[in-house]
Amino acid sequence: MAPFSLLTAGVSLLAKSFSVWSCTNSLARCTSIFPVKCLTSQASGPPKRPLNGYMRYAVQQQPIMTRQNPEIKLVDVVKKIAQQWRTMSPEQKRPFEEASLLARQKFKVDFQHYQALLTPAQVEQQSLEKRERLAKRKAIRKKRELTNLGKPKRPRSPVNIFMSEHFEEARGANTQAKMKSLMEDWRNLFLHQKRVYTQLAEDDKIRYKNEMKSWEDHMMEIGREDLIREQTLSARRKAASQPAAAKKGTKKAIVKKASATGKSTTTRKTTKTVRATKKR
Repeated sequence: MAPFSLLTAGVSLLAKSFSVWSCTNSLARCTSIFPVKCLTSQASGPPKRPLNGYMRYAVQQQPIMTRQNPEIKLVDVVKKIAQQWRTMSPEQKRPFEEASLLARQKFKVDFQHYQALLTPAQVEQQSLEKRERLAKRKAIRKKRELTNLGKPKRPRSPVNIFMSEHFEEARGANTQAKMKSLMEDWRNLFLHQKRVYTQLAEDDKIRYKNEMKSWEDHMMEIGREDLIREQTLSARRKAASQPAAAKKGTKKAIVKKASATGKSTTTRKTTKTVRATKKR
């Protein structure tokens, strides 16, 4: 049974796949299981990973469901297809899963053949591209996690505040043209006009500082110290060590004072003894 969490991840893949199907202008390709193989290979590059059983069923059913329900959105179409898949029996799923298994076996052979034709430089380039893709995915996941945890947005600069306030009425037919015209307008502002946005930016910095403090306190409470800035952790460690150092210093002062008091008492006793001896 396909998990419901596949819906979000599969939307973009389905959209790309559906665009390929629409270019064929052939309903037969959309309603057949095995022509999906055309999505799993590419003559000019490495073979594409094959779709699993659920995705094959989704690619097959999407044109049919879209034709039957032209008024609903793609996301709703995917939800309906996922619901259908969950209610299907193992026998009904078997053709799609068997086709996926055959495609995976063919993929392994094609990929080994493709790897054998690569030069060492191409292998190294592939390895580099793979590391970059993994790093990008990791950064995206990290950003999504921080957003879900409610991390405050970074403070805006004066020019960013100016652009956000005047973007709608900016000159230009597209975003790039509008940004360019706004930069020109910003450069032409007088100093006292820019000072207004500078003050707004300073206020935003204070907002960010206060929100980050509350957020990091919450992260400490739930055990997510890995998400806290290093400067915050250093400040916390320094603040925690100060009371211990102060307590140790106080203890040394008490011992020193007691030692001095004892020494003074001993001196007075010695002086009294000497005086008594002289009188005798």
